Amino acid sequence: MDIQPLIAPYDTLLLDLDGVVYLGHNAVPKAPEALRRAAEHGVRLAYVTNNASRTPGAIAQHLNALGAPATPDDVVTSAQAAARLVAERVEPGAPVLVVGGMGVRTALRAHGLRPVSTALDAPVAVVQGIAPNLSYALLSEGALAVRQGALFVAANADTTMPTGRGELPGNGAMARVIATATGVEPIVAGKPEPPLHRESMLRTGSRRPLVVGDRLDTDVEGAVNAGVDSLLVLTGVATPLDLLTAAPRHRPTYVAADLSALHLPYPEVRRDEDSWTCEGWTARWDGDRLTLDGRGEPLDGLRAACAATWEAVGDDRADEDAVKAALGPPLFARG
Repeated sequence: MDIQPLIAPYDTLLLDLDGVVYLGHNAVPKAPEALRRAAEHGVRLAYVTNNASRTPGAIAQHLNALGAPATPDDVVTSAQAAARLVAERVEPGAPVLVVGGMGVRTALRAHGLRPVSTALDAPVAVVQGIAPNLSYALLSEGALAVRQGALFVAANADTTMPTGRGELPGNGAMARVIATATGVEPIVAGKPEPPLHRESMLRTGSRRPLVVGDRLDTDVEGAVNAGVDSLLVLTGVATPLDLLTAAPRHRPTYVAADLSALHLPYPEVRRDEDSWTCEGWTARWDGDRLTLDGRGEPLDGLRAACAATWEAVGDDRADEDAVKAALGPPLFARG
């Protein structure tokens, strides 16, 4: 086992927010302490979020209130990535229709663009980002503008977003309104597409980043697309069963319960002929079924199970029925 903590090889953490650092208004347990410790050891913290509803200043203020170190410059949003994407394609000062909130408006102004709220202003682009007060009227203006030829950009394509009350509809679900009404698919700026990762790298200057997230289809896939390592924490959307049945593009480098794992050595997963072991756990395939035996920290069992399963299925996805029994109670009730 490597005696260095998991965080040791990395100069920057590219952290998702919802489901990783906080859920709604409340901090994820152990997250603020882990982030303060990382900052104290000289690791750059960049909060990279697909949520485009708030400004970097508002997000930093929220993080500070929860005890996490952050300045507005540490926050990278899908709204900023969307604004850069538009600014690189249109003239300075061009009108851009905002189907979203202040986060999108602020990002567009920072790139010298003019946010507008109606298709009557002849916008050259439409940028959609989630907002609590997103209305039918504004969605209609967006549809009209796209039908008139405006570039259609979605801040992100997340179908859901985690909150303290559960998963709510995300921007991806709302973007389908305009896409369905117009027949035009949006260019997506947020994870897992490249623009938001590019924005993060430009803003941080990182050479060795670690992407940290709670979703396989955005955070982990974005890291795979960018060719960088990722840590999946089980404090948000993804479950152990999701991990075991993940496609190759959704398989993280590391799996942990929460951000406190950043400061612990990552347990080694070893292959021994037809089995995989991690600490006190052994995973193997018995015919067409995954078996998992052992005792100790349940996460070590999941790590062994993932290694055994991903090796067995290769570029395919494991069948849910083939792996689900291995996660039976009392190991991982969430699965």
